[in-house]
Amino acid sequence: MEGVFDATSFGPASFGPDFMALLAREVLRERAGALIAEACAWAVGLSDQPHHLRVRGRVVTTGLTIGARAITGQPLSGEEDGRLELGDARPGSFQDALNAVTADGTLIAERFDREVVEPFALETCVLAAERARDTRAAAWAELLDELGEDGRDLVEVVRVGEWEAPLRIDAEHLVLAAIGSAPLVQVEAEGLPLSLVRAAEAVTRAAAPAPPAPDPARDDLAGALFLAEAAVRESGLTLPVPPAQADRLLELLLAEGLLPEEVPTLLASLPVEPATAAEVRATVATLGSGA
Repeated sequence: MEGVFDATSFGPASFGPDFMALLAREVLRERAGALIAEACAWAVGLSDQPHHLRVRGRVVTTGLTIGARAITGQPLSGEEDGRLELGDARPGSFQDALNAVTADGTLIAERFDREVVEPFALETCVLAAERARDTRAAAWAELLDELGEDGRDLVEVVRVGEWEAPLRIDAEHLVLAAIGSAPLVQVEAEGLPLSLVRAAEAVTRAAAPAPPAPDPARDDLAGALFLAEAAVRESGLTLPVPPAQADRLLELLLAEGLLPEEVPTLLASLPVEPATAAEVRATVATLGSGA
């Protein structure tokens, strides 16, 4: 798509002398192509969505899709909605589509910010933080000291440093300068290959098995297991504990303050022979029955 990726009109950013803010902007410029590609991929499918306008305060459907109005040169945004920075858009352009209202009364631009601009800006800031950490160690250490951070969580460092919000503005300007005036259908065509990749990635993520849910019972026994492992380790018993030492093992565990009902569950995590575990469980059951 000729001219779509031309971002030369990207205006100056409102950064101060903060070296991290300047570095984040530098990384954003390096990633401009990736940002525009993600924006185009995200736009795929907008043409198929129903078109809405706000008329006398109520959101109504026009009976056409966004694409149908765009192809006929009709404006997609209405007079009662829209952002000032998105105004005066060419009818049917990507910028015009961003300024269109949705069925719930919000702007398409709000979803674009949430799904593309915000995560991209955060990722860019984290990459800038990694570069600062790796190439400007002294300045990075001084910055962490000023922020009161240890640097282990770069996302948190970025949020405390407040570099993300101004970078979002620059990212939005970059996108609009590159593809804002391009016809929506052209932007969608440019983004189709990457959108297919993203769709395949989403299917793969959905098919992946969910992580096992935390076991509250096991969490509750974590402290007991720590005591049991320490008791066995320092007991001098043969490891794995043989059946002949089953009674001694049970005595040690109870002496550590473990409850009889906790012992059977813990045995599976201790270095004991299966026959030993069975004998200890039988003894605990006998204690529980009062025999």
